[in-house]
Order: sequence, then structure tokens, then C-alpha cells
Amino acid sequence: MYNNIDMKRTGVLLKSKIEQSGYSVKDIQNMLHLSCPQPIYRWYKGTILPSVDHLYVLSRLLKLHMEDLLVSKCEKVDFIDFYFEQRSDIKRLYIYWNHFQEKKSA
Repeated sequence: MYNNIDMKRTGVLLKSKIEQSGYSVKDIQNMLHLSCPQPIYRWYKGTILPSVDHLYVLSRLLKLHMEDLLVSKCEKVDFIDFYFEQRSDIKRLYIYWNHFQEKKSA
């Protein structure tokens, strides 16, 4: 069985990896020859995913495998760690929130 891509968490991951590498939205827009920055912001929000071509260029640019830029719906812990590395206060709140969400859905 295969899991779907979690678009929201993939967006957070993309934003995090791009910012950690020191690139701005404008830089990515120029490198991908996009006419406007809106697709990048939509990736960050998780409303759309990059095309395979754009994902490939991003993976080369960020020196990661394409799969490392996608988050499966079954992945949980890694997401918390990479996004909240320097924000322990927000990480703690996210963990509590996630705990209550899981109890609510059970």
C-alpha cells in the first residue's frame, strides 16, 4: 500500500529547505523561469505541488533527492524536528495540538 503526499507538510518542508539554503522566493522564481511568485507561495501553503520538472530543479539546487522534498501522510516526527528546530516554544505547542487532534479523531 502506498501513502499519499501530505501537501501541507510538503509545503512547509519546501519552504524550510529553501530558506535554510539562503534562497528567496524571487531567487526561486528566477531560477525556475516563473512569470510570477504565486506558484511558490501556493507550494508553501500546500495548495499545489511543484511540477516534476520544478521538483527536479529544486532537488538539484538544494542538493537533495526529489523524494526528500516530499512528505508522506504517514510521516510525523521528522516534520516536527526539521520545522521547529529553533522554535522550541512553537514545537511544544504543536506537539500538544497534534496530541489532542489524534484523541479527537479516535
